[in-house]
Amino acid sequence: MAQRLSIILSFRNEEGNIPELLRRLRSTLNQIPELEHELIFVNDASTDNSLMMLMEEARQDRRVKIVNMSRRFGGYPCIMAGFKHATGDALVYMDSDLQDPPELIAEMVATWRAGADVVNTTRTKRLGENPIKMWITRRAYEIIDWMADIKILHDTGDFKLLSRRVIDEIVKLDEHANFMKGIVYWVGFRQETVYYVREARFHGKTKFSLFGGAPARAFVDGVISFSTVPLHFALFFGFLCSIGSFLYMGWVIAAKFMGLNLPGWSALMVAILFIGGVILFTIGVLGIYLGKTFEHSKGRPLYIVESRINFDEPPSPPPAS
Repeated sequence: MAQRLSIILSFRNEEGNIPELLRRLRSTLNQIPELEHELIFVNDASTDNSLMMLMEEARQDRRVKIVNMSRRFGGYPCIMAGFKHATGDALVYMDSDLQDPPELIAEMVATWRAGADVVNTTRTKRLGENPIKMWITRRAYEIIDWMADIKILHDTGDFKLLSRRVIDEIVKLDEHANFMKGIVYWVGFRQETVYYVREARFHGKTKFSLFGGAPARAFVDGVISFSTVPLHFALFFGFLCSIGSFLYMGWVIAAKFMGLNLPGWSALMVAILFIGGVILFTIGVLGIYLGKTFEHSKGRPLYIVESRINFDEPPSPPPAS
């Protein structure tokens, strides 16, 4: 019996990339022996002609399937929606901008067939990327790797192959981490890596700007979802400040008895601002963790699907928060 591979492609406004993406995907998949496939495009509320183009493809090829979100939910919910709809023995999830080459899927499938449950892809070069952005990104992942309870591979993004049992375990999670690469490492199983050169974006501009909110949110989610180090750091920092305050108070009392002049306006203001900053920082860290708990307590679904095209059976419902 032929194996089946699901390709999950989250997209928003990619009309310039879709024709070439489909051509390269089909060319690659048709060359892999005894492998059926389905292409699941998850539409994150596109406003260009992307959906119309895919609907025309879906009318001609039922292996092209579309999941339309009810509004813009973001990359992680779209990936999870694709997982819920996938029927393959394994799946590959990737972006639709052609920076990650579809031709690499053949090697990923071979690695999976050799026994791997997760096939990560690590970039040896990243063409067309801002060097400053790359430097900041690497430092951010080093911080996450240092703090987190899991090992994060550097230069390894959201272009992976997952076996069916890994997919089933991830779908079970009641998880709003918004950091899929961390979840994949947390689940475990046998993980292998293939290497490639990441290409420049085929068409259009990136939607993951260095100075936008998405990178900062991804960094915070990566740290908060897999580590309690910030809480311990806040506790330790607060303890040091308390000890310093008591030592300074002792010095002030001793200086008073020795008749020393302590005008101290500048020192006093520095101490107040420093302690105030520490308090605000600690409250902020606690607030992020509390906010995650609050979001979870609402019980809202991770995403809402407006419509589906070329699906015969309804998938299981999305996880509640």
